[in-house]
Amino acid sequence: MQIVINNIKLPIKHNNDMVITAAREIVRSNCISAKNYKIYKQSIDARRKNNIHYVYSVTAETSDKITESKDIAILKAVSDLDVTKKTIKGRPVVVGMGPCGLFAAYVLALSGNPPIVLERGKPVAEREELVNKFWRTGELDKNSNIQFGEGGAGTFSDGKLNTRISDPRQRFVLKTFTDFGAPEDIMYKAKPHIGTDELKKVIKNMRNKLIELGCDIRFDSCVTDIIIEDNRISGVEVNGGEVITCNDLIMAIGHSSRDTYEIITRHRVAVEPKPFAVGVRIEHSQKFIDRLQYGRIEGLPPADYRVVYNGKDRSCYSFCMCPGGTVVNASSEDGMLTVNGMSEHLRDGENANSALVVSVRPSDFEKGLLGGVEFQRKYERLAFKLGGGDNRAPVQLAEDFIKDMPSHQIRDVAPKVTSGYTLAELKNCLPIFVCDTLKEGLCDFERRIHGFSTGGAVLTGIEARTSAPIRILRNENLQSINVAGLYPSGEGAGYAGGIVSAAVDGIKSALAVLAI
Repeated sequence: MQIVINNIKLPIKHNNDMVITAAREIVRSNCISAKNYKIYKQSIDARRKNNIHYVYSVTAETSDKITESKDIAILKAVSDLDVTKKTIKGRPVVVGMGPCGLFAAYVLALSGNPPIVLERGKPVAEREELVNKFWRTGELDKNSNIQFGEGGAGTFSDGKLNTRISDPRQRFVLKTFTDFGAPEDIMYKAKPHIGTDELKKVIKNMRNKLIELGCDIRFDSCVTDIIIEDNRISGVEVNGGEVITCNDLIMAIGHSSRDTYEIITRHRVAVEPKPFAVGVRIEHSQKFIDRLQYGRIEGLPPADYRVVYNGKDRSCYSFCMCPGGTVVNASSEDGMLTVNGMSEHLRDGENANSALVVSVRPSDFEKGLLGGVEFQRKYERLAFKLGGGDNRAPVQLAEDFIKDMPSHQIRDVAPKVTSGYTLAELKNCLPIFVCDTLKEGLCDFERRIHGFSTGGAVLTGIEARTSAPIRILRNENLQSINVAGLYPSGEGAGYAGGIVSAAVDGIKSALAVLAI
């Protein structure tokens, strides 16, 4: 029987041996014998700045009778993924090599049905070269960029692995990442992350395993049409020519696959517009965020934060916070500009950045299934133009944005933007309702956190790709409600938000194909 030992409190300076020793002492004091101790969870309690400490849970095995308490409990079974061998008719096809597509392909391969995997972009190393070239020169590869290519959009991010879903298969996702080279601590940290530098290595290792299991991975393979016969998927067209037949098609396309959305709606696959969010990135010095969370205590990991303002009509909230990170130009179409955040594993950059976004509803944009896409494009075009038309991002001091004043010079926080920046008034590339709610939110955050919206904090525009602007409707078998054999999956289909939830949705889709 497995037990979990809770409430293990340790000072900032400690090591893993001290954690296990403390767990043993709690077990011994409860007159229990146990073995095979392993760290299960780790978090930081920073509620009192004069008593910041780590809190751990540890698992162990025992055959003794247990009386549960706040310190010791029986560990509820954690569901791992047991993929049984099963032969299905025809070779499945997976479109996209983000976390959703990768895990869908992995589960199918483990079952003995290695799919054909179609990725419009390039392998991660070549993709990285093209992304860096874009940041330097402005030359955009429309199929290999921040949004598209091996690993998906999450490859150039902070590699966050925390999620709000409760699906037990998320532990399989974390374990798989460690199997392919991710740090072991992602298995127990309260807010695990890999970092863009480590994630690129993990993705490559996972691809090599997929190939070993028999997957046919095809880069530079953009789906240009889908083939439907008698309301059932029968194949896909690639690069405007080759046709690949299939009975089962997992569409793990990502939230920026606007051309694929057009294909799907042209074939009248059932979709609906959905809410998303639009806003800016805010940058502070990482030292400010550390002092905010830890006071003057040193020796702790770079701090993060989460803020929410609920106005009368809309919410403004932080999203995808990147400690020690960089603001990246994440554009995927010419003449448009959108930004995101990225951190390496050590999170040792000078600045912290986070999205500050405002909710957008279908009623805010033009009617039509792709009204949200056109809404995003409209403001991305304005941001591109406002930045100077050369891929520099428009930036403005937060306090000047609140006061409706232009910024004439940067102050305490030097923006870290991969493609450069230019001072501009962000109200000229954002909807009025977004500007108004952002101002309200920034004022509210400043009242609660002195210095959050002053002291040189910088806003960068615009953050427009928070989630998919449509949902591809599916039934209880995870197939399209009107096209059998089509499995809309992950963020691009409107069913996930982040690396782990997208990976879990890919797993679910693969299991649905296998009918397990």
